[in-house]
Amino acid sequence: MSKQFDPLHGNHGKSVFEAASANAHVGMEIAAVAALTPDRVAITFGSERISFKQLNQLTNQIAHRLLRAGITAGDAVALLCSNRIEFVAVRFACHRIGVRLTPVNWHLAPEEAAYIIDNCDAKALFADARVKQAAIIAAQHSQQLIVKIAIGDAIDNFDQWDTLSQEKVDNISQPVLGNTMLYTSGTTGKPKGVYREQPDSSKAADMQAILTAVFQFDTESGLDQALTPGPLYHSGPFNLCMTTPLTSGIGIVLMDKWDPEETLKLIEQHKISHAFFVPTMFVRMLKLDQAIKDKYSISSLKFIIHGAAPCGMETKQAMLAWFGPIIWEMFAGTEGPGTIVSPQDWLAKPGTVGKPGPDQIRILDDDGQPVEGSTPGQLFLINPPNSQFNYYKDPTKTETAVKNGYFTAGDIGYLDDDGFLFLTGRSAEVIISGGVNIYPQEIDNILIKHSAVADAACVGVPNADWGEEVKAVIQLKSGTIASAELTEQLIEFTAKHLAKQKIPRSIDFISELPRSEAGKVQRKKLRDSYWPKQQTII
Repeated sequence: MSKQFDPLHGNHGKSVFEAASANAHVGMEIAAVAALTPDRVAITFGSERISFKQLNQLTNQIAHRLLRAGITAGDAVALLCSNRIEFVAVRFACHRIGVRLTPVNWHLAPEEAAYIIDNCDAKALFADARVKQAAIIAAQHSQQLIVKIAIGDAIDNFDQWDTLSQEKVDNISQPVLGNTMLYTSGTTGKPKGVYREQPDSSKAADMQAILTAVFQFDTESGLDQALTPGPLYHSGPFNLCMTTPLTSGIGIVLMDKWDPEETLKLIEQHKISHAFFVPTMFVRMLKLDQAIKDKYSISSLKFIIHGAAPCGMETKQAMLAWFGPIIWEMFAGTEGPGTIVSPQDWLAKPGTVGKPGPDQIRILDDDGQPVEGSTPGQLFLINPPNSQFNYYKDPTKTETAVKNGYFTAGDIGYLDDDGFLFLTGRSAEVIISGGVNIYPQEIDNILIKHSAVADAACVGVPNADWGEEVKAVIQLKSGTIASAELTEQLIEFTAKHLAKQKIPRSIDFISELPRSEAGKVQRKKLRDSYWPKQQTII
């Protein structure tokens, strides 16, 4: 029998942070924290509380089940699950047996989720019973699945979660660092997996140290608590609200569904010190009645970070006035890191998203040439050699997005004289609604399947709460008459095929869509017509 892995071997007498970092190269940080502080609370979810010891044991049981089924390093596992303890345990199990984990957006339409589960080549699927239809369709379409486990209630032909209790709780004997492949919506219709080779395990401890220092975690007292208000399948909450705190020995508080007052209540109740928000959440919290804001204490907060979408100047200023100078901002995406800005730098340079390092960002004009001075241009971020990505099974998309070691997500911006980055706009090919990236071509592709539609182009239009919302601009087939009834039919048609956030909120009809001489729809021209001229397009 193989001897179980000892995370404290050679690490006796070290602090929680030191021991966790020493085990990062094999994905065993949780095991190290559990060995030193077994009773420290790792996860709070409603009335449920689970210690680091219990989390490590559950993680081991999942790992043993996967290994026993023949899942090996380099294989893929899909996780279709809402925010709950099981999500966290599956994540850490995968990262200690060398597999590639793909969390799937459970808000997607069943066919969309099934596509990702099949496309990522998953050999195992953990599925939340609240989206059992998507799980069943995925199981029917994927020929590679050898492990199917239901989370919560039963799903036809899936093993129950409770069967994991039969597995050993001991640490696995030979841990191997795994990785994650998240999906981003595709500009040409299908979601794309952001794939990286197995990580350089020698860099894991360095990254752990950097993040812990930036987040200012108190890793030894056990008093810090991180709030997880967003969905864990999203890169921001996945990395910043779950992985970074827990691997530093910091407990997390999970929210199943975000609510502004509930957020304040949890901050006071659990003395939350850290949290990640998207600007939409800021907007909704600011709209709370003053009596509700005054009802709860937020004095425990030490570090807030926001990202995923641009934050309006007035919104950011109002949040800083309320929460104090503890709000950091990250400009990044699923493909890779960008910049981070402290509250002090932001107050000195209102609107900046940070100061990039040397050669971290290139700003190019429409001809691909570097811009001069503070002229806005398209941003290209470095695709660093130690964590280069490509789009899974899509070399054409990779070649288009990644050029000379840099990639773009379509953002427009400039550097001021002091080297600080400011965003001024974004490609019309991306809509950001409530922090979620939406690629309009995917919606176009559905709309043109409708019998009344000759041509379609979707764009992002202003929304006070969400930043942007989807508007469809439709060219009808000859002889078809626009009407409120047809508008409703088209919206219902898209709802059958797409996730809720991708469904058009409104539809305009046009005699002919503007297209270039090459036949490409001029989406920017359409989009600009809906944005006030004096408003910065973000």
